Amino acid sequence: MSDERTLRKQRLAAAFRLFARYDFDEGVAGHITVRDPVFPDRFWVNPLGVYFGHMKASDLLLVDHTGAVLEGKRPLNRAAFAIHSRVHAARPDVISAAHAHSPAGKAWSSLGRLLDPLTQDACAFYEDHTLFTNYSGVVNGLDEGAQIADCLGGRKAVILQNHGLLTVGASVDEAVWWFITMDRSCHAQLRAEAAGQPVKIPHDVARLTREQIGNPSVGWLSFQPLYERAVRAEPDLLE
Repeated sequence: MSDERTLRKQRLAAAFRLFARYDFDEGVAGHITVRDPVFPDRFWVNPLGVYFGHMKASDLLLVDHTGAVLEGKRPLNRAAFAIHSRVHAARPDVISAAHAHSPAGKAWSSLGRLLDPLTQDACAFYEDHTLFTNYSGVVNGLDEGAQIADCLGGRKAVILQNHGLLTVGASVDEAVWWFITMDRSCHAQLRAEAAGQPVKIPHDVARLTREQIGNPSVGWLSFQPLYERAVRAEPDLLE
């Protein structure tokens, strides 16, 4: 279990490096968490004010579901705790959750719509994401975090209207890949609709495609080349 903890923390640190490369960082906004393998009611999260592109495994905070920081010396992002603690509590199957104010994701979120099945990649989210419409400012309270978790339900992603995206998975690898490809799908639909009237993939084909590319194994596998790239380029993230 100690080895599993180290692995999860290293994957989480790599995820932040990748988010920085994709320009998903926005000041102190954004957070990714991973459930601790020894204590399932605790999770590891990025500290407030550390640049995603400099994140190391040793920088991460261990937080329990009361908000107490059990390991780490930097401050905790209150919004990260309010959202992720409720998601992890509501979904025992969720090992990791990712949220950021990515450019395409927050642009799409302002439209108050679900993604359409316009491309093969977008079909990963067909009938497997939802829309949270109750934006009321920065999430500081557990009640709103619980509302987001309830809206997410058993799906892999939720669009937070006027805010951004949140994705979950059975591993850091899966949750982070869903976020990356969901942001790209938002970007693709924004560009397609700006150019004309996109043609949607039919319902039966979209559902079949989701089963082919939207399952946890494919989510995990799709992250592996990105993890290798991050570690080769910046091996200090493992520290």
